[in-house]
Amino acid sequence: MIQKLLTIIFMACIVLPSFGQDLVYRIQKTDVTISVDGVLNEPVWQSTDIAQGFNQYFPNDSSTANSQTEVRLAYDDQFLYFSAKMYNQSDNRKYVVPSLRRDFEGDAIDGISLIFDTFQDNTNAFQFGVNSYGVQREGLIAGGFGDTSWSWDNKWYAEAKQYSGYWVAEGAIPFKSIRFKEGKDQWNINFYRLDSEAGEQSTWQKIPRNYDINSLAFMGILQWDQPLEKPGSNISIIPYTATEISRDYQNSQQNGSISKVNFGGDAKIAIGSGLNLDLTVNPDFSQVEVDQQVTNLDRFELFFPEKRQFFLENADLFANFGHPYYARTFFSRRIGIVNDTINDLIRPNKILYGARLSGKLDNNWRVGLLNMQTEAIEDINLPGFNYSVAALQRKVFARSNIGAIFVNKQSFDAPNDNPDFAPDHYNRVLGFDYNLASADNKWVGKTMYQQSWDSDSVDGGDYAHSFWLAYQGRKWRVEWAHTAVGENFNAEVGFVPRNGLFRIENIAARNFYPTRGAINFHQTQVVMETLWGDTEPTRQRVKSDQMIRLDEYFQFQNTSQLNASLRRQYTYLLDPFDPTNTDGQELSKDSQYTYHYLWMQYDSDLRKKLTYSVVGQLGEYFNGYRYRLGGDLSYRIQPFAAFNININYNKLNMPEPYTSVDLILIGSRVDFTMTKKLFLTSFLQYNTQAENFNINTRLQWRFKPVSDLFIVYTDNYATMDNNQNFDLQEKNRALVVKLTYWLNL
Repeated sequence: MIQKLLTIIFMACIVLPSFGQDLVYRIQKTDVTISVDGVLNEPVWQSTDIAQGFNQYFPNDSSTANSQTEVRLAYDDQFLYFSAKMYNQSDNRKYVVPSLRRDFEGDAIDGISLIFDTFQDNTNAFQFGVNSYGVQREGLIAGGFGDTSWSWDNKWYAEAKQYSGYWVAEGAIPFKSIRFKEGKDQWNINFYRLDSEAGEQSTWQKIPRNYDINSLAFMGILQWDQPLEKPGSNISIIPYTATEISRDYQNSQQNGSISKVNFGGDAKIAIGSGLNLDLTVNPDFSQVEVDQQVTNLDRFELFFPEKRQFFLENADLFANFGHPYYARTFFSRRIGIVNDTINDLIRPNKILYGARLSGKLDNNWRVGLLNMQTEAIEDINLPGFNYSVAALQRKVFARSNIGAIFVNKQSFDAPNDNPDFAPDHYNRVLGFDYNLASADNKWVGKTMYQQSWDSDSVDGGDYAHSFWLAYQGRKWRVEWAHTAVGENFNAEVGFVPRNGLFRIENIAARNFYPTRGAINFHQTQVVMETLWGDTEPTRQRVKSDQMIRLDEYFQFQNTSQLNASLRRQYTYLLDPFDPTNTDGQELSKDSQYTYHYLWMQYDSDLRKKLTYSVVGQLGEYFNGYRYRLGGDLSYRIQPFAAFNININYNKLNMPEPYTSVDLILIGSRVDFTMTKKLFLTSFLQYNTQAENFNINTRLQWRFKPVSDLFIVYTDNYATMDNNQNFDLQEKNRALVVKLTYWLNL
């Protein structure tokens, strides 16, 4: 009955009026040659319309910006040009710039960003940004809620110059670098500016500050003077060559170092103006930055985001199906790695080739097709697998969409002796999603259903379902969510950390906006999350987890933040579990625990050269106690260097005979950005839980736009001997030199 009532509310809120009056910018074609140099001396910049009258987003959203901005646009047959003039509140000021590295993130910068929703669906957009030193960033916004992926790369041009009392950014974006519908004469558009001097964030089209500054629910109109034409053939070839020298010191069969040379590459082919075909042959991802390690005290698998460029454009069309934490239908990081059950380790699995077609068919339809083939691993008799994904999405109502996805993993190899993978092994998942986003962004939600089949199917319990609905007004945010994952649901190319669960989550949050004092924003939130699981072997359903939280969040006028949370947690163990995750004495199956603790985190003003973050936890933990102290300290010599050290210390005091441990995780990052084309990053990680010390150093020279030379050195050491005494022992080492070149045909 409750689910039926929620479904009625869900459907009743799909069409609501939009917020405010849409602004309109009228763009004119030019035949004037524009030089992208940060000097606005071309006549066209004196005659175009001006996007001005920016509105404050932070610290308040009820007035115009104190630091005003003027944006101008023009275009020709090949490029969309922009210029932006950012006025300051003082004549001679210092700008905040973390580094000269491309794709800078965070609010502690001086920058201007442009958002283009080229299909006017209010759910997907391109974002281009420039900071006060002319450093560029480009990203993809997916889902309409403001989440931006900065890992997407493409070719465009920008420069910036600083003047007394203002600074200027100028750029040229090739029409070939973005996707749009031929024949349209309107896009959705918005601009936002970050000003570190005033601690101010402002937007052209006004956005309520209880929503993300990137929200696509609040967009102005870009009116073209004539319908856009197709920009011509758009084919890019990106070949690479890579040389690797490596040694595995723990492999007794390997004698000395191994050298190998790889060749391969990618191709990007525009199919019409809205679709993109990505092809890859023998891809190599050695230059991708390593994952940041964490202290893992969880009973289930942790999620790490995709960073490989091939999978990123339109990634939401594949990756957002299902539930993001409990039943993700497709998780691209499953491709290219394999669980070696014979040697009990995770190892890379070479990708031979792949193809990926994704994008817009028209204003309402999106399509995604993917096919990839991996190589067999002979030493463990693992067959090669073919991965195929088909996704289709249809926009409905103002900003909502409905979609379907089919994922197939299958082996076509000859018979082998591996008992875990028969030659005809397959796994298939069919999923359906409905994503709700009202016109004014007050109502958001999702409902999904998935069904799995595989060569070892067991009847029953091979499904996953979830429902989520949230009201996010200016003062109140209220959420309801439930999730069910069957005991036999199997998505081998997805992310499903646990089976046989039913989960309910309720959230109520109250927002406060003080008009004076040091606090800019305050939120009080109550969360109750309960999970039920199935016991073995009777399949009796019991309450396995419950979290009740009272959260307090404060954002201060100087942009620093404070989070505090008082939590009550209940756990019923369906399986034995070592709460330290160090192979110590396990808590017994069917035991249950209720424990209380306090969690706090403070983040300082990131506009300062010296910044810090402190996190702490104190209280009960299963049948013992946990004391946590961590955080990071950063210092930048802007714009050429940044130094960061991150420390996480956990002290777990458990009663006898259970293990008490001190877990230490130390990460250190040194980032040198000598120019906007030459970067050196060194990343060190010491993890006592994993008994591992890791070094990763990467030199990148961007000698041409999106064309790079990488030199990457990695080194891993075991930190303990057989008697658990500290002793660095070499595990493996590798040196990779990789050259990529972006060639437009």
